[in-house]
Amino acid sequence: MADSVPMDAAQRGNGPFIWRFLTWHRVAHGVVVLTFYTLVLTGLPLRFSCAPFSAGLISLFGGVQTAGIIHRIAASMMVALAVVYVGYLSARFWRARGTPHAWKWGPDTLIPHPRDFVDFFKQWVYFFTGRNRPTFGRYSYLEKLDFFGAVWGFVIIIASGMLLSFPQFFGSFLPGWIFNVATVFHGEEALLATCFLFVVHFFNVHVRPDKWPLDAVMFHGRATVDYLEEEHPDMMPQVRANLDAPVSTRPRVDHRAPPPTRADSLIAATFGFALLATGFAILGMIVWAFAFC
Repeated sequence: MADSVPMDAAQRGNGPFIWRFLTWHRVAHGVVVLTFYTLVLTGLPLRFSCAPFSAGLISLFGGVQTAGIIHRIAASMMVALAVVYVGYLSARFWRARGTPHAWKWGPDTLIPHPRDFVDFFKQWVYFFTGRNRPTFGRYSYLEKLDFFGAVWGFVIIIASGMLLSFPQFFGSFLPGWIFNVATVFHGEEALLATCFLFVVHFFNVHVRPDKWPLDAVMFHGRATVDYLEEEHPDMMPQVRANLDAPVSTRPRVDHRAPPPTRADSLIAATFGFALLATGFAILGMIVWAFAFC
């Protein structure tokens, strides 16, 4: 009888398991996910107030006034996380000041660099020819696109949201037309970010054939060596250097990890599929709204 294939792409292939993300990474991702979904679900009825689902959706949050309060609380949490993350990146840059070239241009960097553009075109050649598949370091150009696409959108959304949340303060020294611009920017950029994350990010991470139906590495933080060999081969020198070390029960990037427990896998699958289903439902509502509004 053939061995069963794990539903979670990060658990496919041969072990041992390796820590890919720290607890801090996973908690930050969880906060972003929960706050973003809350912002979308409370903001969508305002953006498409004429859609058939808007009245029912806004009532789930206790009405317009309560939904607005929830929206602002979620936004405050996202802004606080953004401030913390900027501090984290600043501290990391300061610690790496002796070797800035490696931090900026090495295989572990999250910063876009010329190789990412080369990988982009090599990936398309691979799609059509099946030859010369590009290899990636810790973060591929797709993951950098996900990250910086969201960052750019959040900057616009946060800036316009601040204007709309404190109109009396900003109105004391800004012209009135700026609030009309902020309203348009806030709604349209939020809509663009929603569609980007629920289409591009979902496809890259979960829906493409080699990932379907779920890649839960960000939920439990670990992946098999085979997974990393296929997805991020250029980071394998750091991983192989630690393969003979004892298993670390505490998350340590690139070190051996215990396999996810059944509870870990169940929790990851529950949250993962719930978020996927909600995201696709939101996309359906957006399409529905464009058909009626």
